[in-house]
Order: sequence, then structure tokens, then C-alpha cells
Amino acid sequence: MEFRPIDWRALGENPFTLFAKDWTLITAGRPGATRPQDWNTMTASWGGLGHLWNQDVVFCFVRPSRHTFGFMEASERFSLSFFGEDQRRALQVCGSVSGRDRDKAAEAGLSPRQFENDRGEWTSFREARLVLGCRKIHAQDLDPAG
Repeated sequence: MEFRPIDWRALGENPFTLFAKDWTLITAGRPGATRPQDWNTMTASWGGLGHLWNQDVVFCFVRPSRHTFGFMEASERFSLSFFGEDQRRALQVCGSVSGRDRDKAAEAGLSPRQFENDRGEWTSFREARLVLGCRKIHAQDLDPAG
């Protein structure tokens, strides 16, 4: 499947369904990386799309205990990949297998792929039906006292 840049507002996707029902893979690492040790991915059913400070934004949350956290901290870019229902098993694998010591993409049957445009590079997956290439604009710890 070939991907092409589009205006995400023209998708007609329900952002609540994309995250809560369909789930997403959050992927971060070295730009253009396809070797498992250079990036990691995790399944998430939380996050959103919105508009903040005159910019279209996505937001996601990654716990420090997750292997993906270090890649998110070190990376300026990350991707959100959305799949069809036929890939539900792959999403379950990526949510239950740690990339610290296993190649979870291979176990899930997913093919890493580098995406690149004039705004940057991201690692995502050939099997995704929708990929949002994202640039980090802010990161902070959540304080339970807040």
C-alpha cells in the first residue's frame, strides 16, 4: 500500500473511535530506523486530535515504565498508526510483548517502514491504513498530585 500526504481534516474519521475503539500504535526511535533495537512501538487506546495554540495537534501519553518512553524522550518525531480490524491480533501482540528483548513487530506480523516527507521521517508499518507523522512540540511528566 502506498501512502500519500493528506489533510487529516478531510478524513472523516471519528477521533474518539480511532483511539478508544480502533487503538493505535505509537512508534518512536531513530529517524528512518527499521531495526528493532533502533525504535519501539506500543499499543495505545488513549490520546486524541485537537487544535491548540493555532496548531492542529495530537496528544498521547506514555508511562515511563514503557520501553517506548525512552524512544519518545529521545525523538523529535513519532508516528501514530491505525489499522483495520483484520490487524487486531497484531495490536494485541504489540500491547503485551516488550520490545526490550523481543522483536514484537515480527511477532505481530508487521512490516516496519520508513516514511519521509519535507517535514521529517517516521517509522511506521506497511499494514497501517492511516499513519499520522507527528513532531513533538511539548512533553512533561504528569504529577499525580495535580
